[in-house]
Amino acid sequence: MTRTVFCKKYQQELEALAAAPFPGPKGEEILQTISKKAWTEWTEHQTRLINEKHLNMMDLKARKYLTEQRERFLSGEEFDAAEGYVPENKDK
Repeated sequence: MTRTVFCKKYQQELEALAAAPFPGPKGEEILQTISKKAWTEWTEHQTRLINEKHLNMMDLKARKYLTEQRERFLSGEEFDAAEGYVPENKDK
């Protein structure tokens, strides 16, 4: 049986992550309060932000920025978009 959590982003019971996305208290909090769907959407959005904004993950400011955006995204708050991103046209 699949484990579920009450997702902070979607405000409903959804499938949970199988494991914490990273070690420590924050990873454990995400495991207990964020759904697999929300986390998958975040990782896709994070990749777009890194690519479109040319973020250097060795830069502390870039990592802080992504942490802030992750918190906003997963809390259902307003978050930054990747300006140059054009969604793939799946109708072709």
